Amino acid sequence: MLNIRTSVIGGHLAFQMRRAAAARANECGLQIVTLPQLAARLAGGFTAPLAMEALDLAVQGALAEGGFLELDAVRHLPGMNRAVSRTLRKVWDADIDLRSKPRSGDARLVDLALIEERIRRSLPNATLTPYDLRSAALGRIHHAKRVIGPVTLEGLSWIAPIWRSLVEALSKEVPVEWHAPAHAETEWFAGPVVVGPEDSRTERDASTVSCADPHHEVVESLRWARHLIVSGAAKPHEIAIASAGTMPWDDHFCALAPDAGLRLHFTHGIPALSTRDGQRCAALADVLLHGLNQQRMRRLVSLCRGQGDPLDELPQQWLASLPRGATLARVEDWRRTISSMVLKDPSLDGAQAVLPLVELLTKGISAAREAGHHFLRGRALQLWEAALRTAPPEAIELSLQNARLESENDAADSMVWCSARDLAAAPRPHVRLLGLTNRNWPRRAGGDAILPDHILPAAEFDVDPVAKADRRHFRVILEAASGELVLSRSRRSAQGSRVGRSPLLQDCPESSLSRARIPEHAWNEADRLMARPEDAAKIDRIASADLCWRNWHLASLTRNDGQLDSNHPVIVRAIERVQSPTSLQRLLRDPLGFVWRYGLGWSAPQDREQPLTMAPAEFGKLVHELLRRAVNLLEPQPGYARASDGEIEDALKEAAQTVRETWPLEGHVPPTLLWNNTLDFAASLALVGLLRKEITETGTRSWTEVPFGQPEDFAIERELPWDPRIPVAVPGTPIKLRGTIDRLDLRMDHSAARVTDYKTSEAPKNASRIVINGGAELQRALYGLACRQLLQEDPQIVARLPSST
Repeated sequence: MLNIRTSVIGGHLAFQMRRAAAARANECGLQIVTLPQLAARLAGGFTAPLAMEALDLAVQGALAEGGFLELDAVRHLPGMNRAVSRTLRKVWDADIDLRSKPRSGDARLVDLALIEERIRRSLPNATLTPYDLRSAALGRIHHAKRVIGPVTLEGLSWIAPIWRSLVEALSKEVPVEWHAPAHAETEWFAGPVVVGPEDSRTERDASTVSCADPHHEVVESLRWARHLIVSGAAKPHEIAIASAGTMPWDDHFCALAPDAGLRLHFTHGIPALSTRDGQRCAALADVLLHGLNQQRMRRLVSLCRGQGDPLDELPQQWLASLPRGATLARVEDWRRTISSMVLKDPSLDGAQAVLPLVELLTKGISAAREAGHHFLRGRALQLWEAALRTAPPEAIELSLQNARLESENDAADSMVWCSARDLAAAPRPHVRLLGLTNRNWPRRAGGDAILPDHILPAAEFDVDPVAKADRRHFRVILEAASGELVLSRSRRSAQGSRVGRSPLLQDCPESSLSRARIPEHAWNEADRLMARPEDAAKIDRIASADLCWRNWHLASLTRNDGQLDSNHPVIVRAIERVQSPTSLQRLLRDPLGFVWRYGLGWSAPQDREQPLTMAPAEFGKLVHELLRRAVNLLEPQPGYARASDGEIEDALKEAAQTVRETWPLEGHVPPTLLWNNTLDFAASLALVGLLRKEITETGTRSWTEVPFGQPEDFAIERELPWDPRIPVAVPGTPIKLRGTIDRLDLRMDHSAARVTDYKTSEAPKNASRIVINGGAELQRALYGLACRQLLQEDPQIVARLPSST
């Protein structure tokens, strides 16, 4: 007959390590459980302890029912679910029965008791609250010999009061032995206690170091761990890195550990947003909270397709066919754009299926649950629903930031990054403790959000305050660290403020580590190259970058200053291309920038988010577009020169309405309200320019946005004063020109022409004296040159520079 034994441990890390040890020792008949699991085993049947996720869901349902004396006004606030859950766990740990606790006048306790009762009613029959679970276990304690057997409490430094009566009752039925650290709170336990060696090590026996900030602490931790492994002093499963609270270092470990090639187990779970499933949820939340646009939709589709959702049914190349610059912030914009795509390529007809999904997204965060079922599958959907349970949908971004997923590495064969609480339950010989500052270790205990001191003193229900627990865990970890022990702190916080030493360090001597120091052992390839400049200099890219930096500080011309061969093919190709006024302006005023832009094809990245304002260059294009459309509507009848002010205003209104609908389909525009305001302002500037006709001759006709020097395949869609495909060249040079004249007023007999270069900026004070202004004002000169070459009658040409402001 198999002898049953039970090992009671605390925490996820302790469970994994004890299970691995039992497997290595070939232990049979051993049950490894936590105290709640032990109680559930005694309670029998399918009884299970109340899990955190189930508690959050039950609290959410209890709060949604309302009817509270004090909590009704705040029950919908973000974080309320988490706050109530945290308070209930404290109350249960303290072994407080809320059904008998409320007294007359204690409305908050009455509300909390009502929440607890609603939770009991909502839970499945087999799932019990800690208080009920303990009571059920005590009722079946006489079965302990058969279902539990001898019990060993391993590594527990503290047991909550709610479980103490169970442990005491269990010790009367079966042998119970507590293998406790030296600083464990065992006074209440009457059974045998096996205490570890007391004060085997103290903080004075450790190496104490200070780093620049939390990121630097992580780098030094990885250097230390790699040195232990490479030198043979330790194996990965013997190394632990811990802190009282892990959040300030989590993102750094997530980013740096894979680059170090080290297996690192996150006991508390990895940040969900560092995974693809987390990014799927983040992309969906971004669209629902901040509004629909093309960039957000592209990100959502690229992350979510391939899960077996409706996005997989769309044509493969439908995203590539969307105009890249279009904002597409409305369902109507998407409908018109996709219809245009289908007209050009009938094979994209299946893209119409995205329109119902777009309509769903425009409902905003109120459709969060429905959107989750349409766009997410598997673990991503579970994460999304868990985030919606912990807080209102409006706070889902915060919920996702705090969400965790199980680490992919096993703690039994990996280094661990964990909280001090987890490490105290499963110590390791080689330990590095981070964050030993006056703010982080021990942490300060704040008042409870639901039960402040004036309602129920913290001493009654917060039986293990965080500051007390942090000090106890610190001592337990130090005692168990039989190998190398390093205590680390940062001199500045992640925000850059100065922080002091932890009181736990007392007057320990401290070594200050510089961020730029040469380490004894590098944590990755980049770290090795930084420590060994002679090796780095052998890499061509690094040598080239170093030479560029040195040449930057030399007064003489070098190859890094743009000095190239006179017949370099890149330069020749850039100059031989058909030039525009903009490219010629850059050639004259910024030759190196000309090579970058037109020789190498470099350009500034476009803003991926929907802008709140339009860039000056884009705003200028908007005004020119309004001018072009308005004049085209007036020509040839009644003619811009003969049109009345009212006719001009009507034409401009019609042009503005067309632009209002078409521009969001072609490029980035601000949100709807700001876009309408921007367009109205641009129309007012265009109206000023249009009303400044200064044309008295009845035989004069006007054109706007007149192209010249265009390629042979250029489509002519309207009547123009010349063939826009005729080449235009700068006399005496190989430079060919191409561009668009803002406005051209031409007499019918071609005897005179007036070229207008509109400016949306403030008019210069000496506009009549400006010719090309050192290359900054080339447009009018080049426009005049184009007119002389394209108009056969050699007309008199006048160029002007008005401003619309």
